[in-house]
Amino acid sequence: MRSRDGTGYRRAATVVFVGTHLSFKDRVVEGRDQRSAGHFGHWEIPAAFERMRAALDRSRIIAIASFLGVLAGVLPILAAFYMAWTIVETRRQTRLSDLAGYVLARTQATFGDATNALRTARRLTDPTCSPTHIAALREIVVNTRSVEDIGYFANDTLQCGSWGRPTIPVPRSSIDVTLSDDIGVTASLRPLISGGTPLTGFHSGAYVALTSPGRFADVPLDKDTELAVLAGFNLTVVDARHDPDLQRLRRLASAKILDNQTLYAVARGQDWTVVAAAPKADVFRDLGDDLPMFLAVGAATSLLMVGLVMWLSRRRLSLPGELATAIRRREFIVHYQPIIDLKTGACVGAEALVRWQRPNGETIRPDIFIPLAEENGLIEPITHQVIEMVITELKDLLVADRSAHIAINLSAADIRSGSFLSPMAALLKTADIRPDQLWLEATERGFLDAKVARATLEKARQNGHAIAIDDFGTGYSSLQYLQDLPLDALKIDKSFVDTIGIDSATSTITPHIIDIAKSLGLSVVAEGVERQEQADYLAQRGVHYAQGWLFSRPLPRLEFITFYQRQPNGPI
Repeated sequence: MRSRDGTGYRRAATVVFVGTHLSFKDRVVEGRDQRSAGHFGHWEIPAAFERMRAALDRSRIIAIASFLGVLAGVLPILAAFYMAWTIVETRRQTRLSDLAGYVLARTQATFGDATNALRTARRLTDPTCSPTHIAALREIVVNTRSVEDIGYFANDTLQCGSWGRPTIPVPRSSIDVTLSDDIGVTASLRPLISGGTPLTGFHSGAYVALTSPGRFADVPLDKDTELAVLAGFNLTVVDARHDPDLQRLRRLASAKILDNQTLYAVARGQDWTVVAAAPKADVFRDLGDDLPMFLAVGAATSLLMVGLVMWLSRRRLSLPGELATAIRRREFIVHYQPIIDLKTGACVGAEALVRWQRPNGETIRPDIFIPLAEENGLIEPITHQVIEMVITELKDLLVADRSAHIAINLSAADIRSGSFLSPMAALLKTADIRPDQLWLEATERGFLDAKVARATLEKARQNGHAIAIDDFGTGYSSLQYLQDLPLDALKIDKSFVDTIGIDSATSTITPHIIDIAKSLGLSVVAEGVERQEQADYLAQRGVHYAQGWLFSRPLPRLEFITFYQRQPNGPI
């Protein structure tokens, strides 16, 4: 899965898990092979199409990000304005509701006072309009705060009142509405005693009590607030403030209209209804105190959201973001580097090397995207896809030749989780491929947690897979791993193979590694074999297998199958 392709790439002494890197020669040759497919064949048209699709995807992401950025910039400001408006509107609505409730309470209290005064007057037993009768009426008025006067009527003409007998005939006013306890109401009358000021009359039997309308609604009002006190079911207007549109207020009180331009509150009692209203447009006037604060919060939220959109967009367009998309779109392909038996020269299998081929035709070097996948927790799904591709692509070859095997690299995350084992077993069973035909390779980084590594590798061996330690000698605890872990093969790193035939400080390490492997009964595979003298030396030292550019570069599926089937000595 992660490549060690042969030439042109030397790893540092401390291993970095970049198993799928392409050497310079590998990249050049593969690029030449792709171009040699022809400008008129099956390669160029799909590549052009994929490049166009990738450009469109990127443009779409940028367009969506721009749109979201605009929304992120505008919506918090609009939301802040809306919140300020809603709060002010709710505050004004609450104020209107409180006002209507308060006026209703005052109206009911005034009506109660007038009703009690009338009841007291009707219980008087003194001769009508006698001095004692008039004195009793005067006493009732004095002791009732809401009543200005009480008059006694006979034959619909005023006979006397709390102030005495009238000097001229005064007719009784007609009743506008009758309330509970058979109390009649005259909404507005102008007796001589008031000097022409409108008063409200309450009728009970022969008596009429006069009350100032100010008793109902004498409260401070904003200049744009309309108020009306209505009596009875026919909503007779008893008092009104600020010259309201009475017909409109009646309709609001009776819920016969829905006025979206007006804020209003209706308070209802047994006999009385109070309506308070104000235009919604005046909410703008009250925004002055709240709007700056909300706009500041909205602006800060807007900046935060725009920053978040930009960060997410850059993340989406970044290599980790594109790598996640590549996994979702299955943009990875596998090339196979043949593994050669040094005794017979036959190809016995291959190492699977993953490539990321982007839709625009560009190939991302594995030494870039594999560490990136490991750092971002994306390596395991790549491993799963590689296993699936190997089984799908080489099913026929592996079933036809049971001696062939394919080596698949594992990352440290794969070994820690062991999540690949169950799906791989299911795929192998479905494809009728034997588990021993899939070798599993892991570098020493995967063995840092020896307890976890042992559990995963032992389970893999129980399933029938051979286990190889990759890049042996480049870490710090190789001997310990060889002794403690269930291993079947050892792969000599290319950096040591390169020293064969060269006088260098590390040229003596290779024979020691071979001797260690032999002493532990491990098969030995040499990587990065480029020269014949290296192959001859390794064969003389008893190394079983080798891979590298001396034999073949990593090949696409069809080329590898052709290579395997046409090798000089034939399949083993």
